[in-house]
Amino acid sequence: MKKRRIVIKLGSTTLTQGTSRISRGKLEDIARQINELKEDHEIIIVTSGAIAAAKHYIQLTKGNPIGVKQALAAIGQPVLMRFYQEVFNDYEIKIGQCLLSHRDFENEQSKLNTVSTINTLIENGYLPLINENDTIATDEIKFGDNDKLAALTAVLLKADLLILASDIDGLYDADPKSNPDAKLITNVRNIDSYLHLQNGSISSLGTGGIKSKIEAAKLCKPNGIELWIVNGGTEGFAVKAMKKQIKFTRVK
Repeated sequence: MKKRRIVIKLGSTTLTQGTSRISRGKLEDIARQINELKEDHEIIIVTSGAIAAAKHYIQLTKGNPIGVKQALAAIGQPVLMRFYQEVFNDYEIKIGQCLLSHRDFENEQSKLNTVSTINTLIENGYLPLINENDTIATDEIKFGDNDKLAALTAVLLKADLLILASDIDGLYDADPKSNPDAKLITNVRNIDSYLHLQNGSISSLGTGGIKSKIEAAKLCKPNGIELWIVNGGTEGFAVKAMKKQIKFTRVK
C-alpha cells in the first residue's frame, strides 16, 4: 500500500522550546514521533534552527545584521546537523541533508534533481532533512522561517500533507498573545477569508508569524495538499494531531 507522504516543518521556536538554544529533548520527541509514523508515512523534515545552533557557542558582533545572520547560519548549519545526527542515531534514524534556496524551485533541472535526490534518500531508508541555504539566500532570515520553503517542498514532492509546527495551537481569529478572548479556528476552507489576520504576532526566534503560514496555505491548496498548523511545543504534536488528541488548524 502506498504510504502517505508528509512534510513536517520545524521552526526555530519549536526546536528551541522558546529558549535561545536547540533543545535535545525536543529532538528526541521528534525522533520518537518519526519512528511511530514511518510505518504508514513517508516523512520529509524541513528544519530551521541553524542560527539558534550557532548561538550555543558564539555571538557575532561585526557586520551588517543580515550578514551576521548569514554567517551565523554558516557556522550553525553543521552544528544543527550534528545535533540531529547524535539524537536520531539513538533512535536508529538515518538522515540526509539537503540545502535549498527558492531559486532551486524555479529552475526545471534543479527541481528534477531535487526530487530525484529526496526520493532516492527515502527509498534507501534515509530521512531527508531540508533547510534553506541561508549562507547565500536571505528569504528565510527576512521573511518566512521556512514556511514558504516547506510549502514549495510539499508541492514539488507531491506531498499529501504539510504540518507546520508553530509556537501556538493554530490560526486564531485574533492575536492570542494580546487578546485572551481569541478563538482557535480549527477548520479553514477559504484561506482568503483570513487574510486580515496577516499582521499577527511574530515570535522572537521565528520570523514567519501568521502571514507566512497563510502564504504557505495558498501554495498548498491548489495542489491538493492539506495543511495543518500545530503547536510544536506539545509533546508528540504530530502523532497527537493524527489521532485527534489535540486541537489545531486544518486547511483543506
